[in-house]
Amino acid sequence: MLLIDSPSHNAYFNIASEEYLLKQFPTEDLFLLYVNAPSIIVGKFQNTLAEINLDYVNEHHIKVVRRMSGGGTVYHDLGNLNFSFHTLLGQHDFMDFSIFTEPVLKILNRLGVPAILQGRNDLLVDGKKFSGNAKLARHGKMIQHGTILLNSEMEILGEALKVNPLKYVDKAIKSTRSRVTNLIDYLPKDTTTNDLKNLLTQEIIKNNPGAQTYELTKEDLEGIEKLMKEKYETWDWNFGFSPNYNFKKALKIPAGFIEFHLEVVHGIIEKAKIFGDFFASKPIELFEEQLVGQHHELTSLKRLLQSIDLTAFFGKVTEEEILEGFK
Repeated sequence: MLLIDSPSHNAYFNIASEEYLLKQFPTEDLFLLYVNAPSIIVGKFQNTLAEINLDYVNEHHIKVVRRMSGGGTVYHDLGNLNFSFHTLLGQHDFMDFSIFTEPVLKILNRLGVPAILQGRNDLLVDGKKFSGNAKLARHGKMIQHGTILLNSEMEILGEALKVNPLKYVDKAIKSTRSRVTNLIDYLPKDTTTNDLKNLLTQEIIKNNPGAQTYELTKEDLEGIEKLMKEKYETWDWNFGFSPNYNFKKALKIPAGFIEFHLEVVHGIIEKAKIFGDFFASKPIELFEEQLVGQHHELTSLKRLLQSIDLTAFFGKVTEEEILEGFK
C-alpha cells in the first residue's frame, strides 16, 4: 500500500487527484489523505444548484466541486480531514463500508470517543454524524472516501448548504441533512487535523506492514493540474453535468410581481416562461427566446441581460433585480 499526503488545500486539485491516481496506479492499493480549504463537494448524480446556497457560496468564495462518486453533498474546510482508500475491485464487498471506516473508529475509540458506524455509510458519536462516506468502482478499482469533521466551522457549513427546496423539481439524488458534530468536542482542544493524519497513518501502517510513503512527483503534480483545469475547475463538470431539472423563482419588486420558470438540460436553458403583473412594451416571448440556449449560470446570464433593454420587457427594473430571478 502506498500512503499519500496531498500537498494542497485546493479542492479542485484534491478531487482531481483521486481520478488521476486511479488511472496512474491501476493495481496498487493507495491510502490518500487531504485537507481542503472551504469548499463544497457534490455527489456525481446531484443537481449542484439544488444543493448549495449560491449567493452565500459566491460571497464567501467557496469552491464547488463535483466528485466521481455518488452520495450527498458535503462541506469541507481546514478543520475537516478527508481520507481515501483505493483497492482492486472484487477484493471487498462493494456495499460494505465497515472495512475502511474501521481504522477511523479504532483510533477514536482508543481516544475515548464513542464513535460507531451506523446505517450504511455514516460514522456517528452520540447520535450525531461526524463522517460521511462514499464509494465508486472504475477501471477495475474501487475507491472509498470519507470525511472526518474535527473542528469545522458549523455556521458556515449550515449557511453554505441552506437551499430553498421549492426552486427545483428534478429526479436528482438529494442530500439528507443530518445532525452533525465536531470531534473536537470529544478530544483535547488542541487536537489538529495533522494529529488525526498521524494517528490514522500509524493505524494503516500497523495493519499493512509493507505500506510505504509516496510523494507526488513533478509528473504527478503536472498530471493532476492538467486534469483539474480540463475538468474539475470547469462549469460544465461542476454545474452543467447536473441532471435535468425545472427551476422556478418568484420576485416581488417595484415594477411588479415576476415569476420565472425554466427547463434546464445539462445546465442549458431549453425552455423559459415568465409570468407576472409587470407592464412591458415588447412581448415577453422575445425575452424568453433569448434565454433559450444560455447556461443557467449567473455570469452568462448577466452578460445577456447587459445586452438587452430590460425596461422594454419589464418596465422600470434593474439588471440586478432581474438577475435575482435566476438564482
